[in-house]
This record gives sequence, structure tokens and C-alpha cells, in this order.
Amino acid sequence: MSDVLKTKPFNTKVSIDKAKLNNKNIQKWILIADGKTFAWSNRLERVQVIRKGIPYDSIGSISKKINSPVKTVLNIVGVPQTTYNKKKGNHSLLNSRDSELVLRISEVIDYGIDTFNNEDEKFQRWLHKPNLSLGGSPPIKFFDTISGINEVKFCLSRIEYGNFA
Repeated sequence: MSDVLKTKPFNTKVSIDKAKLNNKNIQKWILIADGKTFAWSNRLERVQVIRKGIPYDSIGSISKKINSPVKTVLNIVGVPQTTYNKKKGNHSLLNSRDSELVLRISEVIDYGIDTFNNEDEKFQRWLHKPNLSLGGSPPIKFFDTISGINEVKFCLSRIEYGNFA
């Protein structure tokens, strides 16, 4: 008695169709600044956007997203107000370090709003309120480094899955 396991041959058409369906559900981040739209859906595309640079006006876009004054975001990114005013007026681009910070902050803000079921006010309160899992500091205080942004995102992930955050 030999039990032969019969399998169906691999159907590439079904696989391709499945991949196309999954492609439609990919997260896409968008940042609008200086009249231009910057969009990315994965890390490689984010790197391309960072290398090209994003305008100084994106700092204003972030301040609107987190409902804080531009000065707060300038302190996070480490750009003096006078430099911001001059470079924004000239439509200059942020350097790659600052571009990356702004894009990552934008991503975590979008993720946070999504985590709080698109209830912007709840997310804003959480963002500015001291958080035990962040050593008693508000999450917004961690936006000045990539590691800090990752910690905030980790907290949001724990909230999303019902864990202590």
C-alpha cells in the first residue's frame, strides 16, 4: 500500500492575480508641502524621497498634523526659526537627515491616527500626555531621533494590539 500525496500543479496566473490584489492594500504615505506631493509606500521609495530632499515647508505640514506650532517642530528637527523662514521663502530643500526625520514623523503620525480609529483629538491628547512606557515623557518628546520615533511607533503597536502602552 503506497499512499501517494497528490498535489495540484502550481498555477502562476492565480499567484499573480493574488499579488495584484494584495498590491492594492499596500500602505501609502503622503506628505504635501510647497505645493508638491511626496508619496512612498515602502522603505526603498522613502529612501528615494529622502535623497531628493523635501522642502522646508514640510515642517509646516508636520506642525498641522500634530496640531502644534511650527516652532515646536523646528525644535524637534533642530532648525533655527530664521533659517526656516529664509529657506522656506527660497523653496529650499531639507538635508537628508532632516528629510528623513520629517518623513518618519509623518509616518508615525499617520499610524497613530489610524491606531486611534481616525479620532484625531484622542491621538493628539495621547501624543502630548506623559506616557509610562516612555519613562513618563510625552511621545512627542521622542520625535527628535529615529530611535525615539521607533519607540513611539512601538507604543502605538502595543495599543493597536491591546497591550500596555
